[in-house]
Amino acid sequence: MFISFQLCKPNEPGVFIGKILPNNPSRAFLGYVDKGASEKKIVRDIFKKGDAAFLSGDLLVADERGNLYFKDRTGDTFRWKGENVSTSEVEAEVSNAAGYRDTVVYGVEIPNMEGRAGMAAILDPESQVDLTKLADTLKETLPSYARPMFVRLLNKVDMTGTYKLKKLDLQKEAFDPNVIEDSLFYLTPKGQYEKLSKEVFEQIKRGEIRF
Repeated sequence: MFISFQLCKPNEPGVFIGKILPNNPSRAFLGYVDKGASEKKIVRDIFKKGDAAFLSGDLLVADERGNLYFKDRTGDTFRWKGENVSTSEVEAEVSNAAGYRDTVVYGVEIPNMEGRAGMAAILDPESQVDLTKLADTLKETLPSYARPMFVRLLNKVDMTGTYKLKKLDLQKEAFDPNVIEDSLFYLTPKGQYEKLSKEVFEQIKRGEIRF
């Protein structure tokens, strides 16, 4: 895949990349435990042949004086019900409502529906998350389009080399109870989270349960 790079102008948002200097310990890229995932974070031949850098995933803006300001994370948004949803904002609200537990939010596709519905994976090995409280709290703190349609309570968690939850892996598994052993729940029209069984999953696929 060919990727073209160009320097951003002042006040123009761009992706922050870090130049890799293999012989300089402070500029080396140690990467993740998964070597394949590490390679996806590295870009080569950026401004000259043979150079390399890592993609931070952060969108920054530099002003005329060179001061840097954080703007957003790349890929950390999804569109649902015609609205753009920031996963970081939803993660913060879900984590607070779940007792400040580790939380990852991502968009998942629902058959025959446009956009991606929100899904939250919450680390809950001791099964202590109160789903009724979670639903009621999120109803007060998030607009309807930003509330997770699905919840996955994680018994354990796989981390990247930088101790971040593996969002991409969770997103690929989506809300399929045929491949997920963790407890799954969906947001009903009444605004409460109920068990997502294999039967419910098939009803969602057939469009008998809509969101």
